[in-house]
This record gives sequence, C-alpha cells and structure tokens, in this order.
Amino acid sequence: MVTSTGIGSGLNISAIVSSLTTAFGAAQTDQLTNQQNTLDSQVSAYGTFTSALDTLKLSLPALEDPSQLAAFAATVADKNIATATTSSDAVAGTYSLLVNNLATVATATSAPLSGTAAIGTGTLTISVGGSSTAISIDSTNDTLAGIAATINSTPNAGVSASVITTTGGSRLVLTGTNTGAANQITVTPSGGDGGLASLALTTVPAQDANYTINGFAATSGSNVVANAISGVTLNLQQASAPGISTTLTVSPDTSTAQTAIDKFVTAVNGVLSSIQTLTSYDPSTQQAGPLNGNATLEAFQNQLQNILGKFTNSSGGVKSLTDLGITAGTDGTYTSNDTTLGNALSASLASVGSLLGGANGIATQISNLVDGYTKPGGLLDTINQGLQTSLTNVSKQQTALAAQMAAYSARLTAEYNAMDTAVALLKQTQTYLNAEFNPSANAASGTSQSNTSLGSGNLGVSG
Repeated sequence: MVTSTGIGSGLNISAIVSSLTTAFGAAQTDQLTNQQNTLDSQVSAYGTFTSALDTLKLSLPALEDPSQLAAFAATVADKNIATATTSSDAVAGTYSLLVNNLATVATATSAPLSGTAAIGTGTLTISVGGSSTAISIDSTNDTLAGIAATINSTPNAGVSASVITTTGGSRLVLTGTNTGAANQITVTPSGGDGGLASLALTTVPAQDANYTINGFAATSGSNVVANAISGVTLNLQQASAPGISTTLTVSPDTSTAQTAIDKFVTAVNGVLSSIQTLTSYDPSTQQAGPLNGNATLEAFQNQLQNILGKFTNSSGGVKSLTDLGITAGTDGTYTSNDTTLGNALSASLASVGSLLGGANGIATQISNLVDGYTKPGGLLDTINQGLQTSLTNVSKQQTALAAQMAAYSARLTAEYNAMDTAVALLKQTQTYLNAEFNPSANAASGTSQSNTSLGSGNLGVSG
C-alpha cells in the first residue's frame, strides 16, 4: 500500500488538499474574521468613549458644590509676621493683625555636670500639661547621655532630651513638644541612690501666643490659630515690631473657580470629540468610524448639549454658560473666554455657583447623566457584556469551523492517497506489459523480467 502522498501520481497532494481545504472554509472564515474585527473595534471604541466620560466625571465635583467655587484667599501684607489659609466658611473682610509674642515651649535645663560620669539611679517623673511619665534610671543608663536616650525612647513623654556641652560642663536639656502655657514641664527625681537630685533642673515656662485683631486682644496655645476669624487659619511667624500692625485681607479667589471651569470645558470637548470621531463618516474615502450611526452615543450627545444649553432664572447676572464666556463653535465643541469668565466670577460668584452646582446645576445634571452610562450595570456595562458574549460566540464558531476544516482535510488526504496508490499500481502494470510485449525494448535495456508482483496478486505471462 502506497501511503506517501504524490509518489504514484507525481501530484503535490499536500498543496492540493491545503488549497481545497482553504477554499472550503474561505467564506465562513472571512465572515467570522470580519465579525471578530468589528466586535473588537466596537469594544475598543466604547472603551475610548468610557474613558472620556470618566475624565468628564472627574471634573465635576469642584463645580457641583457651590461652596467650592465660592473660594476665598487670605493674604497677610507682611508675611514675615504671619501667613493665612481659608476654608469654605471664609467671608470677605479686612483685618488689622498685631503679634505681641509667639507661643513657646517650656524647657528644663540641668546644672553643669560631667558628661561621662554616673549621675545616680532612681526615677525621674516628668509632668507636662497634667500628664506624667516615669523614667527609670539604673546603672545601665545613669549618665547624661543615657538619661537623654531613655527619655527620647519613651513614648508620649511630652519632651525631647538632648545634652549640650560647654566650657562649664555638660547639661541635660528637656524641650517640650507642645507650645502654650498649659504645657509646663515639671521634673521630680525620687528613689534610687538620690544622685538624680544633682540634676537640679531649672525650668523656663512655656507661654501662649499673644496677638490682637482689629485691636482686640487674644491668646493661643499654638502658633497655628484656627478659631480667631471665621474660615481663616493664621500661621503666626514672628512678633511684630512694637505697635506696628499688618493687614490681613480675605477676598474672593476666582482663580480656583476659573481653573475648575476650564478643566470642565476641556473634559466636555474631550467627550464631544470622542463621539465625533467614533461616529464619523468620510465620504471621500468612504470610511466610517467604528460606531457610525450609533444611537447610544448620539443620545448621550443630545442629552449633554441640552444640559449645557440650560438657562436659569438667577437674580444675578449669570444665567447660562454664555454669560461665563463658554460658547459652542461650529464644530460643536466649546471655547472659553477667560476674560469674560473672570469678570463673571468677580461680579457674581454666587450666581456662577448656582448655575453650575446645587441639586439642579449643570454639573450635577451632567454627573447624573454620566453615572447612568458608566455605573456598574449601566448602559455601557450592558453593551460591553453583550459585545463580550458575541466575541465568545464567534470564538466558538471559529473553533468549530477549524475542526470541520481539519476533518475535511483528513478526508481529502485519504481520498488522494487512495488515488495515488491506484495510480502507482497502474504504472507498475504498464511497465510489466511493456516489457512482455516489446522484447526489443527489453533487450536494448539489457534487462528482462519474468513476472511482477502486482499489489494483491501476481500477473504471469508465458510464451
């Protein structure tokens, strides 16, 4: 039995089978490949659209809350005296600030001692602001350096310890960790061999900051003062020159709102450009975007533009985005005039916040619109699940087609091998008959044959 392809017939059976198998599955292969490419393109396109929506969503929180838009900036004329920051509770105003003295920490300094000699053993009880910590001193830590290290390794001691060395000797210095008169330091030695008493610590008391606002005296245990002026935190830096006050000004800060609005406009344009590209059609090249004619994107665009075109009945001068210098161009995207926007923010920050934020503001409505599309189980999630299901089905069909083509190829190979075997036998018969009936050809070749085995039996001829 001849099993090697092409030996009997001389045909390239492998190439023939491959060509016929490819032709057999060509139409369905092309159809499935086109379906897969289309689905992959749509998955990618929806991913691009979702990304643009996510960027838009991130730009909205700063606009949804009008209090975030209505920001204020606090400026101190002499920044060497103090700086200031604001919260959403700030209101406009001008104040006179005079710092008499800063809040300080308490210190306790020992008498001069030998830096390496043993001081003594026992317990040092350190009290700071009503809290006490017991520090145990024994022969392993009874030097100044050992006492300092033990204090510093004790959690919540309320002080930090160091050793300073001068020509007069070494001294243990305790420094409070918190400012203010409520945080005085008291150190009491007890027990042991009594040597700790030689520390003879001298205390410099802590003090509160003393300052005046508009001539009214105030104190603070910290140099960070958060409750003196509504919505303003003062950071006291140094004492004023005697009798010389500086001016603190709290005024609307339009830069924060302008930055937030510009970011919003950019994000809106990103979404609109994404929709335009994904749904486009170029008649000159007859090329369509992957979501050309897509109702989902067209519906979102229509809803978005309706919200952006909102008008309010606000008593202020800002009733629409146009009043903020935000207008739509001929291509559907929006441009922002910073001068117009800045003027609107300065003139009526409250009405700008009312247009953009609050329960019915433009930003809030857009946020709700975006959520309906992007949230888990939302419209885009549902669409993507459908696309993934379709891709899975295409993959299954491709697997089934591959199996079908493999079976077809195997059947063709078997049929062609059988044909090839038959041709080989016929050629053997032809050779034998030529030798028997044309002896001269046989003699010329110098060969003779008496019989030939022919596959399933023997063919014999006698003269």
